[in-house]
Amino acid sequence: MKKRKSQYINYRILWFWVVFSILLILTSVVIMRFAYSGQIVLYTGAILLALIILALIIVYKYIYVPYRNTEKLLRLFVTGFTIQDTFNLRYPLSPEMDAAIDKVHDIIMTKELLNASKRQAQYLALQNQINPHFLYNTLEGIRSDAIIAGIDNIANMTEALATFFRYNISNLENLVTLEDEIQNAENYFMIQQYRFGDRLRMEIEYNESEKEEIMQCRLLKLTLQPIVENAIIHGLERKISDGLLKIRIELTASRLLITISDNGIGMYEEQLENLNAHLNAAFFESDHWENTSHGGIALINVNNRIKLLYGEEYGLYIYSIKDKGTDVQITLPRKIDEKMLRHLEVE
Repeated sequence: MKKRKSQYINYRILWFWVVFSILLILTSVVIMRFAYSGQIVLYTGAILLALIILALIIVYKYIYVPYRNTEKLLRLFVTGFTIQDTFNLRYPLSPEMDAAIDKVHDIIMTKELLNASKRQAQYLALQNQINPHFLYNTLEGIRSDAIIAGIDNIANMTEALATFFRYNISNLENLVTLEDEIQNAENYFMIQQYRFGDRLRMEIEYNESEKEEIMQCRLLKLTLQPIVENAIIHGLERKISDGLLKIRIELTASRLLITISDNGIGMYEEQLENLNAHLNAAFFESDHWENTSHGGIALINVNNRIKLLYGEEYGLYIYSIKDKGTDVQITLPRKIDEKMLRHLEVE
């Protein structure tokens, strides 16, 4: 609910000075009117004393007390209290302060919802852990029968599918190595190739001299595969000629840059601007999710998880030209698994 202007302390101070100034002006007029009266000194003293007392009462009751209450609630919040009252200041200093408090409240509530969703997902994964084992055993049975029957393509596809599910379902870790992410993306691509055949190719580019360091970079699990899937479904699937998907990896002094490119159907400029606007919006602003395509939601999901973990300076940005292709650039902090890297160097 929008607060009335009278509830903001800065407006109260402003109105007080306006009213007090008007009263002083009126008092001055009265004094000048009766300047030659013998009782002018008495009247002047009585009026000024009354104005001072009235001003002190107004300042104390309507400015000082609300200010002290607001200061006390903010001090509680700074020292660690996150009770609801600290986000419902009865007398904020100004509309800008009120808006800032609401924004902090939205951020904290969003993090609480995200943590609750994460706990719920982990609980469901544990509750249903028999289901992945059943799935793996079933796929392994199909694969064994396919090998016995000499149908290698079905055996390979079943193995790829089992590996894909095992990575996505069983591992609850948030951070994985880039090597694991690439393997998962390649596995997903292999499954898709059974649909498209030779029409679809994937290339991975990086500086060979930096390979060990690149592969031990840490990033959020399921960063690459959703973008690869999005590129295939929304970019390459509707392309008549052969499709090329390219993953280009670069290291800078402080960042890991990954660009996933396709030579698919691309996007119109208006659609591209709209999608980048969604990506640049604050992750807790739910209205930015409305009227977004399924592919857009997949990209926004990856982008929001990156921003939530690393900060607003990281995330996704998209470049696209209609009928030419699309580039999705992922910007991440350069975080290396030093322990694993040292182990590899020893070997």
